[in-house]
Amino acid sequence: MQSRTTRSTSYGPWLVGLGAALWGTESAWRIPLNALFDAKVIVFWEHVFILIMFLPILVSDLYEIPKIHARTWGFLLFSGFAGSAVGTIFFTLALKYGNPTVVNVILNIQPVISTMGAFLLFGDRLARQFFFYAGIAIVAGIFVSVAYPTQIGISFERAGLNLGTGYALICALFWGLSTVAGRGVMVGMSLRLAASMRIVVGLACMTLILLAYGKLNGAALWPPAAQAHATKAIVLLLFLASISGGIPLLIYFQGLHLTRASTAGYFEMMQTLAAVCITWVFFHASLHPHQVIAAIVLIAAVAMVHHVQQHIETCNPNRFQG
Repeated sequence: MQSRTTRSTSYGPWLVGLGAALWGTESAWRIPLNALFDAKVIVFWEHVFILIMFLPILVSDLYEIPKIHARTWGFLLFSGFAGSAVGTIFFTLALKYGNPTVVNVILNIQPVISTMGAFLLFGDRLARQFFFYAGIAIVAGIFVSVAYPTQIGISFERAGLNLGTGYALICALFWGLSTVAGRGVMVGMSLRLAASMRIVVGLACMTLILLAYGKLNGAALWPPAAQAHATKAIVLLLFLASISGGIPLLIYFQGLHLTRASTAGYFEMMQTLAAVCITWVFFHASLHPHQVIAAIVLIAAVAMVHHVQQHIETCNPNRFQG
């Protein structure tokens, strides 16, 4: 059987890049949906549509469920709750209250969080240079977030920090930890079942969240704004669930199966490129010159985190990839 190193030189990384780029298109649908629905309702409908798409896969793989260990179920529940449900709610809120270009750039801090999470939970080794590049990434992320750095001494609001920035950082935390949990899931079940069950868990969590907030009713699930633009709402939800949801998920995991995690990390940055192109060009969410420089530094620092960790990954072949 071909080694993963050999296979990673073929089309696998490009599938990862394509899946990531399609994920990056979600701002195109999520931003206008914010004008029609509450953020939590958007995420609920997103899970409903994706689950409908994934039903054939889920049903065909149900025979695996009795073989799944309790530890794997624990990782799955956390991954579905933190990543698929709560993290996505905060991302939707971040796009609503912040500069969407800033939000999408800040989310690049996720690999730093997931690497630290893997170190704490699975005992993964950290490269000696990890904290150096992680520190640069964090500082660069701060400068990306601050539109007017000279005003930060007066107030965070005058400096340009807002709820959107805070929501983006919380989202990065939940998505980063979800990535670590996802690693625990995929060593205990197939990729197809893991992807499908994560949507099931996410939908269950969203149902409970809406119930807790009193939004599991017709008036909240389909508010007047959505009723007035019913076709637009349905089309946007379909695009969000398919073009930016289910389709890239299948493409990404197939690519990840053929790609080293360290190599995949670079191609995952296609998500940022696609997202920034959409938010800047179509929604006119531009950045100040110092934010552009900080964004480049942030992405470069995260790329270096992937690079320095690659040697550790190579020396530890038993580590789960992806």
